[in-house]
Amino acid sequence: MYTAAITGSGVFTPEHVITNDELVAAFNAHADLFNAENAEAIAAGQTQAKPHSSSDFIVAASGIERRYVLDKSGVLDPSRMYPALPERADDEPSLMAEMAADAALQALTQAGRAADDVDAVICAASNHERAYPAIAVEIQKMLDIQGFAFDMNVACSSATFGIQTAADMIRSGSIRSALVVCPEICSAHLEWRDRDCHFIFGDVATALLIERDENLQAPHFKIKSTRLATQFSNNIRNNNGFLRRTRDQMEDRRDMQFMQNGRKVFKEVLPLVSQHIAAHMDDEGVTADDLKRLWLHQANKTMNDYIGKKVLGRVPEGDEQPNILQDYANTSSAGSIIAFSKYSNDLKPGDHGLICSFGAGYSVGSVILEKAE
Repeated sequence: MYTAAITGSGVFTPEHVITNDELVAAFNAHADLFNAENAEAIAAGQTQAKPHSSSDFIVAASGIERRYVLDKSGVLDPSRMYPALPERADDEPSLMAEMAADAALQALTQAGRAADDVDAVICAASNHERAYPAIAVEIQKMLDIQGFAFDMNVACSSATFGIQTAADMIRSGSIRSALVVCPEICSAHLEWRDRDCHFIFGDVATALLIERDENLQAPHFKIKSTRLATQFSNNIRNNNGFLRRTRDQMEDRRDMQFMQNGRKVFKEVLPLVSQHIAAHMDDEGVTADDLKRLWLHQANKTMNDYIGKKVLGRVPEGDEQPNILQDYANTSSAGSIIAFSKYSNDLKPGDHGLICSFGAGYSVGSVILEKAE
């Protein structure tokens, strides 16, 4: 039986930024267009008028101040309000593979490794660009990696499920290393025309290199333990499924894009996640005082603050529970990995940290790490 370790991480960040003020201006213009076009139906009580949004509302509801996206112009067009992502020919790289390859190369560079050192690629994400061939196999080809690759989807928990999958294969001895990549084009499944959720998501890609913990020379994080859980719920749902779509294909159906019952999600997910982490730590003999860092799924600041306080038994201090929501928004499976990548270098050998992601399903995954030299 072998042990596994995270030896490198990478984050691909799109060049386009949409601030809350920019998004609100576009959304409010869209709402005015909608209300004008449907004035008679609204007056007759057959249709509800669309209310305006505000930057203050967005920050209070989520803690988000801006987000990165692959396309800005389409999202901010009041008559469109969704990204303009041109279809690519079959002989061109997919958007997801392109993003993931960039993050993966960063992870390999940080670890001092090359493609020859990788045995497997796992593409773990919420919104896959196509059903097949697997995005992971395309990434494998782009990076000239031997071995095998496959896609997996456990919504926002995909990263931690991918980490356990890779770690389990390494522990068994079937592989020596794996890249777990999380390319998330969340802007394409978001309903930007809905005030209750139009601000939630952004685009990004992350990558982790996970290796057999054997003769490692550079600083790394030992994967001490992993734990996963799922519980079916319809409170977060996307009926459209795959990334590619047009408004005509959706027949303008609201139920085909991202939907959630926010109140029920808060009520049900918060205790589920807090109890999951507490039980995992207890079984592994890790106390709140042992934890130097919590890298949580970046869904909502209020949720993260609640979980951090429950896990530590007090309000987290400083960078104990870093949030990147204000800059990246919710990036689904990639969020906890962005936090890990940006807020882990300062930990000292022997320090413990915990990655946790949670979301639709419901699903929750936790990974206990120990910094090592």
